[in-house]
Amino acid sequence: MAQLDLVKLEQELKKRWPYRDIWFRKQNDVWDKYSNFIYNIQEFEALLERIKETVDKHRLNKKHFFYYTVNRWYNFWSACAVEQVFIELDGVDAAKNKKDRLVDFSIQGIKFDLKTSKFPKGFGRDLDFAMSHQQKLIKWLYLNQSTGRRYHIENRLFLIVYSEDGDHYKLKAEIEWLKTHIEEYVETFDISNLKRPHITETKPAYSDIIWAIK
Repeated sequence: MAQLDLVKLEQELKKRWPYRDIWFRKQNDVWDKYSNFIYNIQEFEALLERIKETVDKHRLNKKHFFYYTVNRWYNFWSACAVEQVFIELDGVDAAKNKKDRLVDFSIQGIKFDLKTSKFPKGFGRDLDFAMSHQQKLIKWLYLNQSTGRRYHIENRLFLIVYSEDGDHYKLKAEIEWLKTHIEEYVETFDISNLKRPHITETKPAYSDIIWAIK
């Protein structure tokens, strides 16, 4: 992928903010196929045009397909931006195989799959508990996120966004702000601080959490 203009992309991502954080339905192969144009569109207005065209062409539920598509678009381009922030830093190397879905980059030689996530309601405990019991949260994330085709027990690095007003999802668009947290983490990265999810002892993995709280 070509180098992203992170300032412009942040502006485009924030255009999603006026809309609710809702999906209406779980991801599925059929609607993923209908909405795969998200990978080629960075401008929000152009995205809206394609959504309208697709709804008309396939006679889809307008509201449901709108939210399904803008959510996929928002998460994808936020993840691309955050990944670029990482690989531009000293000590971080981009994955050699771009098609390897298990590795986004390595830090000091340790390979990671990056997961940017809202603080999960399903964890059932508050932020203070999660921050003081990070290994419990990591295990929960391994067991409850990306459980379909994307599931794996390899190294994962979680960037958890948490907003005091409850709109956690908006922080995924705060690329410049997220960059400060990522830079601090990479600068102080210490392999001995990595956690083990303990999903299976036959295939050990390493993980960690970067907290982005506002």
